This record gives sequence, C-alpha cells and structure tokens, in this order.
Amino acid sequence: MSESRAEFPRLRMRRLRRTPGLRDLVRETRVEPSDLILPMFITAQGSQRQPISSMPGVDRLRVDRAVEEAGAAWDDGIRAVLLFGIPASKDDQGSQADHSDGVIQGALRALRSAHPDLTLITDVCLCEYTDHGHCGIVEDGRVLNDATLERLAAQAVSHAAAGADIVAPSDMMDGRVGAIGMALDNSVFPDTAMLAYSAKYASAFYGPFREAADSAPAFGDRRSYQMDPRNSDEALEEVRLDLAEGADIVMVKPALPCLDIVRRVKDTFGCPTAAYQVSGEYAMLEAAITRGWLEADAAHLEAILAIRRAGADFVLTYAARRVARSLRRE
Repeated sequence: MSESRAEFPRLRMRRLRRTPGLRDLVRETRVEPSDLILPMFITAQGSQRQPISSMPGVDRLRVDRAVEEAGAAWDDGIRAVLLFGIPASKDDQGSQADHSDGVIQGALRALRSAHPDLTLITDVCLCEYTDHGHCGIVEDGRVLNDATLERLAAQAVSHAAAGADIVAPSDMMDGRVGAIGMALDNSVFPDTAMLAYSAKYASAFYGPFREAADSAPAFGDRRSYQMDPRNSDEALEEVRLDLAEGADIVMVKPALPCLDIVRRVKDTFGCPTAAYQVSGEYAMLEAAITRGWLEADAAHLEAILAIRRAGADFVLTYAARRVARSLRRE
C-alpha cells in the first residue's frame, strides 16, 4: 500500500462496504457458474441412480441419467463436466479403460449427441478399472511407470475418439503427459486438450471418492507416485515438467489444503490453472451442513471463493450445481 494513502479518519474502509451495490463494485474475486466443473461418476451396471453414502447429494449414474444430469447442469450455467467410469468388470490390466464400448466411451457419445456444446473432460487413469485399485500396471507388488504409459495413452486416444474435448491424466506417472500428447498427435485427434493433474498429493481427503469409484488399493497405498503433502517446491517442478511435455492446463489437488500451492503455481507459471475440491472436502462441508453447523449455500460458495482467490481459473467441485444455483439467486 502506498505510504501517501490517507489514514483514519480521512480513510474509512467501511465506506465501500455499506451497501450491496458498493460491495459489488469493489469485489476483487468473482465466481460464475462457468468457472465450475461438475465431476460425474458413470457406472455400467446397477440402477439408474445410485447414492454414494459418504457424498450426500452425489450419485453414481447410468448413462441415461448422466445425460439428464448434464443437461440440468447446463441449465444452471455449468459448461463442463468431468467423467469418471465404473466398469462392469475389472482386471489387473484395466482392459476396460480403452475399450471402444467402455462405460466412458459410451457416455461420451451419448453426452455429445444430447449436449453438443457441453465441454467433456475425462479422467485418464487405471485405478477405476483395475482389480487391484492402483493407477498403473502392477508387477510383483510394484506399480510400473513406463509400462503404464502405453495403457494411459491408449485410454486417452479412445476417449478422444468417443468425443472428449479434454483428457485429464490423474495417475501421476512420470512422463505420462508427453506419452499421451504423442499418441494424440499420431492419431487423428491432435487438437484434444490435456488437463494434467500436475500437483496431486497423497491426501487423506480422497476416501469418499474411493467408495464412489470402488477404487481403493487392494494393497499398499499410492504414496510411491502421488506427492508428499509436506512438499511445495516439488509441486512447481511437477507443473514445469507437465507444461514442458505439452499440458494445456495444470491442476492442483486437493484444493483447500493446498491454497498455497495454487497461488505459487499461478504466480510462477501464469498458465491456465485448475483446482479440485475433492470428495473429502465436499463430504466435510456436507457433514457440518447436515448437523446444522453451517449454512449450505454460504459455506460452499465461500470455499469456492477461497480457491478462486488463491489463483485457480476454474474449480472442479461436487457442489457445482448448488453453487451455480446460489449464484443465480444473488
């Protein structure tokens, strides 16, 4: 702040807080429904809508219901969705991940037909498709980096072929952005964008997601490939590498525990930056809301504002529709 700036009583900070109109004029951070991306779980079996116990208000959806949900989200002002698939069967190679008739491939075709202007983003990872729940190919209890890249590249190309606008590798294997980019360039889909989960931490906040996607590791954990929450400089190096390999957008995950990382990434690289308000963050707020400790719309919106204020250009959140509706009521 300039040293020549007036001080109290000539300067009264409250003057610009006096009315809603004044507050809106000087608002530094804004959230629009189009700043939000709605994650969706698409399942290949079971009932049309399957509630997820640890994520109130979030369901696994069969394709027909996903089409309806995406249409409702569009009406709320949301312009993009992120798709996670739960296949009918799993094996140690995640063979359903790149199957042309896989659950995500079918959902992409249905969503593209029904909502041609909706931006379709797909998670590229093997954890939802492997019977061991790890994000890559496993041999002798060890997740193999280089062997996994080929599988991820095939999955990404299959998503692009089915209509994905953006593929989002979330596996945290070294070199996967470059491998996917090369595969897309060598196919007929070089214009498919890449949103890299660049700074993805081995977080305690992923538990509800693992219930939703039935993807908990059958052994061990994911700390050998996801980042240590104690590290900050490492996140910048991960982002630098992904950008060098061709990532169009980078992501920090989780969001609220990593606001400092979001800010460092945005300040350092100035690139399109996303943050994922993950399942545990959503569940934590919903638990307090259910007990009457927090007001639902205000709490969810404030959390998203904090993420945007930290530097995120857009936010992936399970509360996207609630927040979008509350914004429209303002």
